[in-house]
Amino acid sequence: MTRPMLIDATQYCNWSRSIFEEMVAGGLCGVQATVAYHENFRDTVDNLVAWNWRFRRHGDLILPGRTADDLERARRTGRTAIFLGLQNPSPIEADIGLVRVLHDLGIRFMQLSYNNQSLLCAGWTEPEDAGLTNMGKQVVEEMNRLGMVVDMSHSGERSTLEAIDLSRRPVAVTHANPSSWHATARNKSDHVLKQLAARRGMVGLSLYPVHLAQGSATTIEDFCDMAARLSDLIGPEHIGIGSDLCRGQPGSVLQWMREGRWRPPLATEREAFEFPPQPAFFRSSLDFAGLGDGLRAAGFAAAEVAGILGDNWHRFMRAAFEPGKDAPPDAAHDAQVGTSRAFDLATDMPAT
Repeated sequence: MTRPMLIDATQYCNWSRSIFEEMVAGGLCGVQATVAYHENFRDTVDNLVAWNWRFRRHGDLILPGRTADDLERARRTGRTAIFLGLQNPSPIEADIGLVRVLHDLGIRFMQLSYNNQSLLCAGWTEPEDAGLTNMGKQVVEEMNRLGMVVDMSHSGERSTLEAIDLSRRPVAVTHANPSSWHATARNKSDHVLKQLAARRGMVGLSLYPVHLAQGSATTIEDFCDMAARLSDLIGPEHIGIGSDLCRGQPGSVLQWMREGRWRPPLATEREAFEFPPQPAFFRSSLDFAGLGDGLRAAGFAAAEVAGILGDNWHRFMRAAFEPGKDAPPDAAHDAQVGTSRAFDLATDMPAT
């Protein structure tokens, strides 16, 4: 029997062998793993080096994901393909050339902003959203050319709509829910979701409690009813899962996500940082396949369930990662990148 194509479009766990074992035991063929939030380029490279060592140490469980074919390879060999992404464009600093460098190093998703204003667009917490900046428009074009997914999960409404309209490739919201279901500006309006679907984009439904209508008390029935209503609005083919699972992370990581380096470290300003408990029906990757029972009970057909749990992301990634036909080979650049072995450790994996 062919293993189902199960894909989680966002996780940022405290990476370890036990986490990877859970992914494989849960049947996940692909996971997008966050590499950086507020890191600069140098710090991001350090994180990429760490990932390359993980691919070597745990090659029986995970493999580096760079194309949609890697999902098939993971399914065939009983492993999980890890696709690397950025939740903030801070690693490109103010240099558009670093977009290609990071793509060459394996980055396949990049958000144009996190919660705050970036050099590219506004995050959802900003009181004013002026849309894409001049640099933001150029970066979207470069990401389209290379085959890097434009992710607008944390961006403001105007910025998100402008990215959807400008991008020549479909845009993703890898982890969010409809704000009509849970009224937080971090979730996405029905207008944004309809525009996303109209341009063949994807939304990954989030299981992070802050994004859920009843928080940690949300039931699988609540979640799947939301998915059914969203399906009525935009069609099931544009829906996937982006759990935003942060398994095993300490509160200091949540503080880093929210504050980065921009808030002064004054003790009088500190609040208690602690991840909220996951809802009972989804506490780890082991629970991923179980979402199918809830989706079927909510009225989804078998093919629609398979689409939401992974087939839709698989189709999206196949189109998204293909380099643009307007991207001529750059022999000088490729030769320069090829001289560095520091970032090539994953190729030492045994052939399968």
